[in-house]
Amino acid sequence: MDLPAQCSFNQPVSPKGAEPPKNADSVPVTRLAPSPTGALHLGNARTFIVNWAMARSAGWRVRMRIENLDTPRIKAGAAEATLDTLAWLGLDWDGPSRVQSDDLEPYRDAMRSLAARGRVYPCRLTRREIEAAASAPHADTDEAPFPRALRPAARPAVFDDVATNWRLVVEPGAVRFDDRFAGPQSLDPAHAVGDFVVWTKRAQPAYQLAVVIDDAAGRVDRIVRGDDLLDSTARQLTLYRVLDLGPEPSYWHLPLVRGPDGRRLAKRHGDTRIDRYRASGVAPERIVGLCAHWCGMTDERVPMPAREFQRRLDPGTIPKGDVTFTGEDDRWLLDGC
Repeated sequence: MDLPAQCSFNQPVSPKGAEPPKNADSVPVTRLAPSPTGALHLGNARTFIVNWAMARSAGWRVRMRIENLDTPRIKAGAAEATLDTLAWLGLDWDGPSRVQSDDLEPYRDAMRSLAARGRVYPCRLTRREIEAAASAPHADTDEAPFPRALRPAARPAVFDDVATNWRLVVEPGAVRFDDRFAGPQSLDPAHAVGDFVVWTKRAQPAYQLAVVIDDAAGRVDRIVRGDDLLDSTARQLTLYRVLDLGPEPSYWHLPLVRGPDGRRLAKRHGDTRIDRYRASGVAPERIVGLCAHWCGMTDERVPMPAREFQRRLDPGTIPKGDVTFTGEDDRWLLDGC
């Protein structure tokens, strides 16, 4: 992705502007990983602010990664706008940002390794053909589990067709991990999705593979994100183990921000973009203050700068249930203009 010279990708540094310690390999690392498919909304902001505050309080390094491989949905200028929005909210990060599309070779190398182990195969079946062979879509998604009967008996040992979807061989069995927020988890990707796509016909890695390779390469060992990605964690840990990538990250999966109808916050609930509030004159402290209220820090909504949020955050007080965005929240933000 071509970025203008003045773009702020390489600007934010640690709070004191210090160089990483000489024993940086032993310092825990987290990442902020926005996808430039549109503007950040309040739900995104809450997760990023919590992730950042936990990292700065605990002394973790914070890496910035732009996950821009979902090519059809990438919007021009969204990456730059996202970084500007996060900086406006008071967040910072350490060192230069990684843009996934800048270098696809690490993902190709992982695919070559998976092929050599007999764990992937090309699949030219359409979604309709897969759904026709499956009994029904998964209960929680529109995705039909890939039937094991469609898996080919023979698998190539060489990854040599980058313009075709490739699937990972997923054997039955629970993937267990202890989530630091959501608690012990036991999920079976073979049952939930079956052999999932790890390389796409766009000649790019699929999300699950790209995330795993980037996290391992960046020594990311602290991951904070929404609990809608718990199923993805099971798939990603499957890849960690198949590829022998070493120590697995620790995870904190936070409840989502939802609309009054109980569905995940989205356009259907009105315009909750941070840019909309910013353009209306809402101060960043008001956005952060609403997130603080949602995290159980305050009984009432009160403005709060990011550094104060960091100082006061106690992950143990974050409500375990989902947060509901209401019209009252919207009015409180705009009343401060």
